[in-house]
Amino acid sequence: QVQLVESGGGLVQAGGSLRLSCAASGRTFSRYAMGWFRQAPGKERDFVAAIGWSDGTTYYADSVKGRFTISRDGAKNTVYLQMNSLKPEDTAVYYCAADQNLYTIVIVTQRRYLEVWGQGTLVTVSS
Repeated sequence: QVQLVESGGGLVQAGGSLRLSCAASGRTFSRYAMGWFRQAPGKERDFVAAIGWSDGTTYYADSVKGRFTISRDGAKNTVYLQMNSLKPEDTAVYYCAADQNLYTIVIVTQRRYLEVWGQGTLVTVSS
């Protein structure tokens, strides 16, 4: 089983950048697709981005396309979320998730089967 620990959150002004990291433990990390989700206060957890394990295929929510970039470093067992041009509406707790099937992360109706989550890291964007 993979275990996940996020880091890199913090307070940033609108227009600024942050890079989140999600460190995974477990020797089978390279076989897992990874995703980022976020949950703002009083709202449901929303999909942000995902990356496959085999060819690095990426998916993004429309709200972050062109601003956020997901990547992974297999040697470090880490997935990153580079966030640029941040907006106040990006304020949320950001969670990473892992699954052996990319589509469990990407397809809305399959996300209920996600079982591997990190503890979250708070991103606050001030206006």
